[in-house]
Amino acid sequence: MTTSTGEDAADATHAHGVGIVGLGVISAQYLATFRGRTDVAVVAVADLDRARAEAVARDIPGCRALSVADLMSDPRVETVLNLTIPAAHAEIALQALAAGKNVYGEKPLAASLSEARRVVDAVPSGAWLGGAPDTVLGTGIQTARAAVDAGLIGRPVSAMATWTSGGHESWHPHPDFYYREGGGPLMDMGPYYLTSLVQLLGPVVRVSGASSRSRDVRRIGTGPRAGEQIPVEVDTHVTGTLVHEGGALSTVTFSFDGGQTGAPPIEVHGEAGSLQAPDPNHFDGQVRVRRHGAQEWADVPTGAGYVGAGRGVGLVDFLRPDGGRASGAMALHVLEIMTSLLDAADERRWVELVTTVERPTPVPLTDFARLGLPTSTERTPL
Repeated sequence: MTTSTGEDAADATHAHGVGIVGLGVISAQYLATFRGRTDVAVVAVADLDRARAEAVARDIPGCRALSVADLMSDPRVETVLNLTIPAAHAEIALQALAAGKNVYGEKPLAASLSEARRVVDAVPSGAWLGGAPDTVLGTGIQTARAAVDAGLIGRPVSAMATWTSGGHESWHPHPDFYYREGGGPLMDMGPYYLTSLVQLLGPVVRVSGASSRSRDVRRIGTGPRAGEQIPVEVDTHVTGTLVHEGGALSTVTFSFDGGQTGAPPIEVHGEAGSLQAPDPNHFDGQVRVRRHGAQEWADVPTGAGYVGAGRGVGLVDFLRPDGGRASGAMALHVLEIMTSLLDAADERRWVELVTTVERPTPVPLTDFARLGLPTSTERTPL
């Protein structure tokens, strides 16, 4: 398959101005993605730690460290990139939308479904709302989707997704928010896997689940607070069953209470064979298939997705005439899957979902580094 380079688009008329709110650990990956691009420019940053914001701004030509209010009113900021903790996602998004800005945010869309609905309902005419994860736009999940869509394993009937660890307090110097409302293994890692399952098998219509909590405190393992205990306010092991619109069934497990697993991150089973997808927390990785009767798994050549992408590709994708794949509608649907799993576990019943979403258009094999901003940057509102 030929790789698109974006050279068919007109030269960029200007760099799209981005203002970042929240400069925690994940911000470095976004900044690395935007560095050197001609279609996106980080023009302002804001953080509760003013010194940190000033240090980041010094390393970016034309960037200013501002207060959140000043960033929201800055006319150079066209899109607010919301990298705050989950508990603040809705508050910052609503401020940005009220200021007439586009919003692209880290996952989850909000700490609760009701807050997320407020955000979606607040999108003004002509603006757009998007959100992580955009890892699903890389070559790993997109190649897996292309293989499924091409019928390589026949009609999909089931899938499994598994992620387990001992908890983020082993490596994160300030892991408190992972154990508060909006955190936990499902809300933190679930978006990568659940968004991938929607990409592969379509939206979800109902779920059932179970959850547990192994302990009520965690001990920080690294950084200046090493040894400090923090409270656990959310369940730390969640498992569930998803019924997709097309009839396929997915079983999922997300845990801060386990160790490493040898299970593939995602495995899809069809009437003609099975497919293994790579870790959806990364943009690339090897896709493998084993058709019925085959003795071995076979590698699937990379054939779709943004090549060389990093966090923030979903924002850049919104600037393309055919983009907007990491949409607010997708983020809302995935959030409802997660909150419904928790409700199902708590209430010991099946939960019917209210939201739905269309599978985004596939990403053709595209060199992200050479993808430029086209003349028209109009996006269809959410």
